[in-house]
Amino acid sequence: MGETVRIGELAKATGATARALRHYEQAELISSERAPNGYRVYDERAVVRVRNIRYLLSAGLTLDDVRVFLPCLDGDVATVPPSQRGLRVAYERMAVLNQRITAQTEARDRLENALRKAATGRPDD
Repeated sequence: MGETVRIGELAKATGATARALRHYEQAELISSERAPNGYRVYDERAVVRVRNIRYLLSAGLTLDDVRVFLPCLDGDVATVPPSQRGLRVAYERMAVLNQRITAQTEARDRLENALRKAATGRPDD
């Protein structure tokens, strides 16, 4: 292992919380070693990997989805063309998100109609 960073330093450099980093490690997306004092230490290259994980998560992917991108997490994920498998995972996730958006929109509309009905004392036409 080259230069190392402690969990707090990695969190600060990436905007992730220490808890999120432990979660990524538990999901086997990043790895650490233990320093003689017992602290977790990460290879300094973990900064790029964690930023890429956060980028993919912010795009709506899950940690399981992110696993598909493991071979390219150490590069610039945002600019590299995705693999066919990566595209398939992204389209599947987008379909799930669209279903959730539809369900939430329908729930909001039902609530809005109920509130309108309650406010006016009559059903919506």
